[in-house]
Amino acid sequence: MRIATWNVNSITARLPRLLAWLESTGTDVLCIQETKCSAEQFPYDELRELGYEAAVNASGRWNGVALLSKVGLEDVVAGLPGGPDYEGVQEPRAVSATCGPARVWSVYVPNGREVDHAHYVYKLGWFEALTAAVAGDAAGARPFAVLGDFNVAPTDEDVWDPAVFVGQTHVTPAERAALTSLREAGLADVVPRPLKYDRPYTYWDYRQLAFPKNKGMRIDLVYGNAPFAKAVSDAYVDREERKGKGASDHAPVVVDLDV
Repeated sequence: MRIATWNVNSITARLPRLLAWLESTGTDVLCIQETKCSAEQFPYDELRELGYEAAVNASGRWNGVALLSKVGLEDVVAGLPGGPDYEGVQEPRAVSATCGPARVWSVYVPNGREVDHAHYVYKLGWFEALTAAVAGDAAGARPFAVLGDFNVAPTDEDVWDPAVFVGQTHVTPAERAALTSLREAGLADVVPRPLKYDRPYTYWDYRQLAFPKNKGMRIDLVYGNAPFAKAVSDAYVDREERKGKGASDHAPVVVDLDV
């Protein structure tokens, strides 16, 4: 079983690349972030032609998450149970479902914007709610994973230059502590470092030639429970999909399971 996560930065803009990537990789389950469309605008028909069912939590031009599956899609939950609102709205940042033998979450953790911004407080509260929501499945006997854009680099090795990020979000002790708490609920980072190359970043800004210069961050993660981690046979970041015209600023992260 091949499962992946990809912040596509607009599924409308990325649809031709997404369809080609799904066909070429044989991915069974894909967690998508930043659909940037409403649920009504989601390309269900095009994906159905490739054999994918879709569970979508999206409301408009910002945020939005989805789960695509060729191995079944059951017990769908749209949203983060107990999650906080931001400016009176629960943003569409989580969707979960049972896909074949595994229970899977696709998450798009809030950015946080700046350390003294209300969005940063919201981000930390969102992490707390996520940890509480997944604790039961994380401790269970069924393969279970939370995949997505966590908007946190777990360590200084996960950013191209730690000095550049001092005082900014994505690397603060509080954000990294939130990731630690999530792992302590029974999850582990199942994408090893190093992979087939040094510094396996997953995100590179569009500006200032960040990708050619490999000035990136590793913020797209796959956190699995013990049964999930035990089944992992391979994992990689698909850097090739970050190249060329019309690419997202994130690369897919792919995990193969023997289940």
